[in-house]
Amino acid sequence: MEVLIATNGFKGTWPAIEYGAWLGGTLGLKVNLLGVTETLNPAQIDDHHPLEEVFSRAVEVFERNGLTYSLEVQNGDAEEVIPRKVQTGDFITVTGPLGRPQIRRWLTGRSIHHLMEHISGPILYVPESRLPLRRALICVGGLGYEVTAENLAVRLSGLVQAHITLLHVIPPMDLDYPTVREVIKSAEHLVDSETPIGRALRKGVEMARAAGQTAEVKVREGNIVEEILTEIKTGEYDLICMGSPYSTSALRQMYAPNVAAEVANVIHGPILIARHKRED
Repeated sequence: MEVLIATNGFKGTWPAIEYGAWLGGTLGLKVNLLGVTETLNPAQIDDHHPLEEVFSRAVEVFERNGLTYSLEVQNGDAEEVIPRKVQTGDFITVTGPLGRPQIRRWLTGRSIHHLMEHISGPILYVPESRLPLRRALICVGGLGYEVTAENLAVRLSGLVQAHITLLHVIPPMDLDYPTVREVIKSAEHLVDSETPIGRALRKGVEMARAAGQTAEVKVREGNIVEEILTEIKTGEYDLICMGSPYSTSALRQMYAPNVAAEVANVIHGPILIARHKRED
């Protein structure tokens, strides 16, 4: 596995470059910097290209940290170029806001949503860098979506001795099924229950213990997105980790929210999103 840092030269991607360099150094991975040259205004053709300064600063950071790195520039729209590059290897993709105009976001959606849909590997979206990493929040839904993100987050937290919190939100229940009743009844000691979410939480605790860490378990009840955002606001977390369904256009999205996408819309700190895989 390697780290792929993607930028189109927009200044808002610089935190992602810094974070990607830190990630590569912490995990001992090669760092690949992908610059995307997008269509320029004809009046800007003779001007200093925005990628030049970004690449120059990035190389200084990479060399100062003793990283093995490569540099690459491709032409096109970043939302198309980045997923295409990811398909050529095994990457953790690190990127940030691409500076899209508001009207483009209205018409075509946010860039992070497009990347989530077309990239199957882990994505670190970094609108704002928060280092050092001291507190990580891992959202555990109990359906297995979080497994890929959870493994990577626990490994990373163990290397830097960051505190881990496992969060599960019990949503409002309209259906009276035995498992639903058991989850609600066991809310105060859910981690000890034999429900699917109880087993998932215990697995997360055991994973943290194997990495030399302890994991705190928190359970909230209410709207999933709202409760996650409330926990983020009150917990002073440096990294948020979440799973995702197979695709933001999956049939499930017709009747249920993509929680990871909705949280990514709002928070300002780094968020690690990894798509659910059947083999997990």
